[in-house]
Amino acid sequence: MKKQLSLSAYITIGSMLFGLFFGAGNLIFPVHMGQEAGASISLATIGFILTGVGLPFLGVVAIGFSKSNGLYDLASRVTPLYGLFFTIVLYLTIGPFFALPRTATVSFEIGLTPFLSEDQYTIALLIFTILFFLLAWILSLNPSNIMMWIGKVLNPLFLVFLAFLIISAFIHPMGDVETLPIQPAYTHNALFKGFTEGYNTMDVLASLAFGIIVVNTIKNLGVTNPTDIAKDTFKSGIISLILMSVIYGCLAYIGATSLNQFPLSDNGGIALAQIATHYFGAYGAMLLAIIITIACLKTAIGLITSCAEMFTELFPKISYRRFVHIFSIISMLIANVGLTAIISISIPVLMFLYPLAITLVFLAFLSPLFHHQKIVYQCTIGITFIVAVLEGLKASSEMISQNPVVWTITSTVDGILPLSDVSMGWILPAIVGLIIGWALSFRTRSKAEAV
Repeated sequence: MKKQLSLSAYITIGSMLFGLFFGAGNLIFPVHMGQEAGASISLATIGFILTGVGLPFLGVVAIGFSKSNGLYDLASRVTPLYGLFFTIVLYLTIGPFFALPRTATVSFEIGLTPFLSEDQYTIALLIFTILFFLLAWILSLNPSNIMMWIGKVLNPLFLVFLAFLIISAFIHPMGDVETLPIQPAYTHNALFKGFTEGYNTMDVLASLAFGIIVVNTIKNLGVTNPTDIAKDTFKSGIISLILMSVIYGCLAYIGATSLNQFPLSDNGGIALAQIATHYFGAYGAMLLAIIITIACLKTAIGLITSCAEMFTELFPKISYRRFVHIFSIISMLIANVGLTAIISISIPVLMFLYPLAITLVFLAFLSPLFHHQKIVYQCTIGITFIVAVLEGLKASSEMISQNPVVWTITSTVDGILPLSDVSMGWILPAIVGLIIGWALSFRTRSKAEAV
């Protein structure tokens, strides 16, 4: 008998997915983008939503649509070795090396730093990260409870606190946006700049990891047919898509209007603190601390769970619980390096991974058209990989990006490839690789049929 999910099940799964995606980075980046975009906020927000909402939604659906058993299975359609490489690098990026430590440092920086003196910072960060990851560790030990904790408890609580801030900002706006100054990066390329700003959320990368959590949750509810799983994944994802789009738009607008009261901030965390204080006074800092901590905690639980499950699949001799221990400890240690260092190191890695992740998502949808032939995956990913390396080098520290050899190569490529100057030069090579691979697939099929 065909299992039909109820509306409440779709809402709960969609709420869980939203909770997994929406962490503190999703709060601070659209606010800061709004400040920088100024009067160009509309175009910038559209670009940000494309990478911050649209592509992550496609990433989750791609896992269900491709009928794969997760990222490793999907990426192995290039080659098993590439599948292993890409899966490990992606999960370490959204896990213990960057995104997981960031969940703790962002909540600490925004929620507690305003109450601390400079000499208290180091020991306070250590204590906070120990407590933060201790709680995340406890809640991650039993993955079967993740839907309840995130979908039914933490996410609704987070939305209630966030709603107070957004509603207050719209009832009493800080000013108009039409006459606000526009930072140079948004003057002529607001849409593309907003698109690449969405990289910072890491949500496209996370979608390839979280997709299997949604698929497994749907399976646990009794849906077993692959086609029905794909449809239910799509329907559940719609809930998350709507919520995230609305909230991103609101946060970007609030960030832009804040320029009528405050100068351009160094980051979205500072801006959020100023906005919260403006509307709620001393209580604003407390409200913001609660919002940030809940947002980070629920994301940390999802990241630890998904990373541990994937590494258990890749290395079955090590138990799920042991990986939870390992990732929690590593994340706690790296978090004590500080938020600024984590963000600066992660940028070139993201610029390298995002073109490969986006390309893989679209290949998953197109795969039935070329009968899942490896040659198409190999040509498309192979050519994209080369340009992705260059994008990562361009975003690296000056010691690397300004190296004479590196600079000569990247500047030459910038002059040849369209959109390369806005860090999207990988698009044309990916399309060329797809065309070449598709053409070769016809030749391969013709030979096979002839035999």
